[in-house]
Amino acid sequence: MNSEKLQIKRHSAAHVLAAAILQMFPEVKFGTGPATDSGFYYDFLLPRPLIPEDLPILENKMREISAKKIPFEKSEMEISAAEKLFEKLGQNFKVELVKKISNSMNSGLKPAADGKVSIFQNGDFIDLCAGPHAENTGEIGAFKLTNFAGSYWQGNSENPQLTRIYGLCFANEKDLRKYEKMLAEAKKRDHREIGKKMDLFSFHDEGPGFPFWHENGMILKNELVDFWRAEHRAAGYGEIQTPQILHEKLWHQSGHWQNYKENMYFTKIDEQSFAVKPMNCPGGMLVYKTSQKSYRDLPLRVGELGIVHRHELSGVLHGLFRVRVFTQDDAHIFCTRDQVEDELLKVIKLEEKFYKKFGFKFHVELSTRPEKRVGAEEIWDLAEKTLEKVIKKSGLKFKINTGDGAFYGPKLDFHLQDCIGRTWQCGTLQLDFSMPERFELEFVGADGAKHRPIMLHRTIFGSLERFIGILLENTAGRLPLWLAPVQIEILPVSDSQQKYVEKLCEKLRENSVRAQIGGAENSLGKRIRDAEIRRVGLILILGEKEAAENLVTVRIPNEKKQSTEKFADFKKRILEKIAARNL
Repeated sequence: MNSEKLQIKRHSAAHVLAAAILQMFPEVKFGTGPATDSGFYYDFLLPRPLIPEDLPILENKMREISAKKIPFEKSEMEISAAEKLFEKLGQNFKVELVKKISNSMNSGLKPAADGKVSIFQNGDFIDLCAGPHAENTGEIGAFKLTNFAGSYWQGNSENPQLTRIYGLCFANEKDLRKYEKMLAEAKKRDHREIGKKMDLFSFHDEGPGFPFWHENGMILKNELVDFWRAEHRAAGYGEIQTPQILHEKLWHQSGHWQNYKENMYFTKIDEQSFAVKPMNCPGGMLVYKTSQKSYRDLPLRVGELGIVHRHELSGVLHGLFRVRVFTQDDAHIFCTRDQVEDELLKVIKLEEKFYKKFGFKFHVELSTRPEKRVGAEEIWDLAEKTLEKVIKKSGLKFKINTGDGAFYGPKLDFHLQDCIGRTWQCGTLQLDFSMPERFELEFVGADGAKHRPIMLHRTIFGSLERFIGILLENTAGRLPLWLAPVQIEILPVSDSQQKYVEKLCEKLRENSVRAQIGGAENSLGKRIRDAEIRRVGLILILGEKEAAENLVTVRIPNEKKQSTEKFADFKKRILEKIAARNL
């Protein structure tokens, strides 16, 4: 089934859920209920908190409504009449939406060409909705209610808190069961639990949404950063660092104040207003302007591993996937118009190289102009056409993601696919004609005149924190040896091998291998199991034979087989493997 038809089923299922809620709670106030990538949700103001036992009751009511094949009836109504209808029904949130349409505000709901709004009704449930919907309630496919959570009306914490009920919806039972199996596997791979077992990071009430990185976590981060730096040096990038707090006037100049203010943090210094940076770009442009640039200096490729802060609502915070502070592996490329296509292609190739290194398949989306944006329409036309031309030239398949570009330019988004089929948006490549104009960036051309450079914004990891979360779930924490915080755990069979164990550990550490000695307080079997839980890279088991003949018995965690070899051979092989940064 194509995605458009499936989205219609999912949105229709949200309306069936609302009809079921109406039967259970006649005094309910309805929010909104869109389709999602895997199903649907609907927000409700309920007379009492939900309990888990409510979900199967609601699900049964949905099945009863579905079995009746009640038609989704559409009608169009004058805006004033719609307002009166929802006032009569006591649906104050719907009244608010109708008024927003009447005031031509951005509600996501558009009046019909003749100034009317569309109303959908299935049974007793009436909704303000643009549609489309299935023919009747019997065509909503296979569904299952999964959970509920709190959400604020219109995402504003000053508004009433509603109850959001989530559901899955697929074309048939087979697809639903397949997705549930994937969810069960994903639960076993939850990076938050893996992070605890590997002692990588933690979260605390004193800093909600702000990860605390432990020693093992810093090893993993730094290994990824070292790899990033080596690849970027080889690709002709320099590196800078810009401040985390910058004056308010800079953010007015960049357009962030008008287009991104709600996601920013602010502070006062010497009675003046400053903002904590949510992006690195403005600081990078100030660095560019510190010296006059010639066409001979371009393309200028400048990277920054910048720590950025963004205000995320508490309800959407989720481990490393959605945090309030993260390291963004930015780079800004300043180039001439003649160099744009070549530089775009080079970035695409670098993105491909990184993702293949970590074993990810990926797809690309071309995200076009959003509703809130800066820059002339003809510039947006040129930028979008250029990106489309380049992605076609690269040979990569892509799809259009309408309206999801940055406020200063369209972009290519790179979505990684993990081993259980989920996709994650990581890298991005943005083509920007507007920021150089706003910051009056210049270079001296071959003709001696001053010209405006074009700016490319790009990330590969996107958020280093988020990429680590994805990597942990994709590998179930069994990282390639070069990334494992503990690369070698050495386990003596008994205390009599202690001197041999210490000697080998010292030799490994002399070669920068992250080796440690496991204690002997438990049985060997328990110590092996503990090392496997902590996701160490390799386990060396050393007994009397190994100590006497300078051998090591090598065990790969979670594999029952183990092999014995000369320590010198093992060390040579492992050093080569780590240096190659292989999977």
